Amino acid sequence: MTQDFSYGTGKRKTSIARTRIYKGSGEITVNGKPFDEFFPRKTLQMIVQQPLKLTKNLGKLDIKINACGGGVAGQAKAVRHGISRALIVMDPELRPLLKRAGLLTRDARKKERKKYGQPGARAKYQYSKR
Repeated sequence: MTQDFSYGTGKRKTSIARTRIYKGSGEITVNGKPFDEFFPRKTLQMIVQQPLKLTKNLGKLDIKINACGGGVAGQAKAVRHGISRALIVMDPELRPLLKRAGLLTRDARKKERKKYGQPGARAKYQYSKR
C-alpha cells in the first residue's frame, strides 16, 4: 500500500480505534481481520459503515483499523468515530454532513465509579430502621 493515507482516532467508553483511510477498493480490516469477521453482528457492521454510506464512499476506500480496549459494541462505535475523523482529514468539505449526523461528537458516557460505603455507583445498602 502507498503511504498517502488519512488518519483518525476514535474513542468510546474504554475503546480506542486508530483508523487509516487509503484510496482503494472498499476493503475494511480491523486488527488484521475483515471487518465482517471481527464484527459478526449486522448491527455492529451497520454502525461501522454509517459514515461511509452517509458520505457515499462505501466501496471506494480501503480502511485499516487497530481497535483495542472495551467490548465489541464500544469498539464498533470507536471505529465509527475514527472513520468519521479520518474522512474529514481526507476531505474537509464532509465536516458539515458528518457533524449534522452526530458522527463527530465523542460520546463521553463512561462507567461511573463505585463509591465506598455503597455496593455500587448509585446503589445503597438496604436501610434498617430498627
